[in-house]
Amino acid sequence: MCHLCDETLPAPGRLRRQLLLAGTGIAALQLAAPAAFARQPATLSFYHTHTGERLRLPWMPTQAGSGDLLDELRHFLRDFRTGDSHPIDPALLDILLRLREATGGQGTYEIISAFRSPDTNEMLRSRGNGVAQRSLHMEGRAIDVRLRGVPTGRLREAALALQAGGVGYYPNSDFIHLDTGRVRFW
Repeated sequence: MCHLCDETLPAPGRLRRQLLLAGTGIAALQLAAPAAFARQPATLSFYHTHTGERLRLPWMPTQAGSGDLLDELRHFLRDFRTGDSHPIDPALLDILLRLREATGGQGTYEIISAFRSPDTNEMLRSRGNGVAQRSLHMEGRAIDVRLRGVPTGRLREAALALQAGGVGYYPNSDFIHLDTGRVRFW
């Protein structure tokens, strides 16, 4: 007797058992799938609106290593006004990846602002643009973006639903602010 297919059962009982086993296998694959896909690198594409530079990089959620990759990202997201750079919080890219998946977006992230030097931050504050004195941009923990193909209002709603950090919405300038600080919005 085969324990997996119960050959001693009449044909309808054998079929029912096989379908039950097949269904259990499919359910197990569905439960394992998110973990398997989380280990697959995704490609994030960026276009910096101020420098005209482009960057495509493979990214895996919570990827903290890859020195060369993070160095390339650090340079790309530098303060375009001063050329200063700072390490970028990898959790910020995790948020961008999750946000793209949540919206079904396949486009390129357009970078408005990422790292800001203290001098740049103070200059923007003095212009009265609502810039925080202790902005997370100065710590490499904030980014201002839009995602091609996804309306900015929809991008904001998806970011709020993630509950992954701060979300600011600037509809007149057509971008959102994301950061890895506490959950809040404006």
